[in-house]
Amino acid sequence: MTTVRLPLFPLNSVLFPGLVLPLNVFEERYRAMMRELLKAPEDEPRRFAVVAIRDGHEVAPSAPGMPDPTAVPERGPAAGFGADPVQAFHGVGCVADAATIRERSGGTFEVLATGTRRVRLLSVDASGPFLTAELEELTEEPGDGAGALAEGVLRAFRQYQKRLAGARERSLTTGSDLPDEPSVVSYLVAAAMMLDTPTKQRLLQAPDTASRLRDELKLLRSETAVIRSLPSLPASDLTRGPTSLN
Repeated sequence: MTTVRLPLFPLNSVLFPGLVLPLNVFEERYRAMMRELLKAPEDEPRRFAVVAIRDGHEVAPSAPGMPDPTAVPERGPAAGFGADPVQAFHGVGCVADAATIRERSGGTFEVLATGTRRVRLLSVDASGPFLTAELEELTEEPGDGAGALAEGVLRAFRQYQKRLAGARERSLTTGSDLPDEPSVVSYLVAAAMMLDTPTKQRLLQAPDTASRLRDELKLLRSETAVIRSLPSLPASDLTRGPTSLN
């Protein structure tokens, strides 16, 4: 088992290998992380791990009743994630390689990173200024029939795009823009579909490429059918998302 220890960046979304991740970093714990990453030589990778937060939000328990206006806000690297942070996160995440880390005049950071490979979360350390994690690197197995499944997923994805974009909208991509390598197809489609975080997480942690593609084919067919029955859905707006705020 190959393990690695990296800074940990929890998000309300799922990062897939090969996908670009823009970040607007303003919380002190993550600013400290970026300052540490900037200490690495420019010719070395500046890597951190991204994991999705369970339930789509920070999950520290709260007491019933009215908020206490005199309470001191929780601070520190694990603030908002409860007594055992590892329980607040999904168990499989993705390593991100930061191509750009730009510090603004106010001390916040603009970051552009790319997902590289999947990892399993083993433990979380909150003893420093930011969270770090022990991670197991996961291999991507092709599974049975991945090539044929990828072709079917691409055909279904093009139909999904047409329905999502609408008759008067330009297609999100053209055929020449789409890859043909099965694992790349599986990650691209998983990231591009309008799905909730638990479903995207399920796709990320699929046991192999073929299993992910098989799941995506079912999702594409069902989602396309839903969009077809809801012609008033403002689908074109759903394709435009804001930069992740952290």
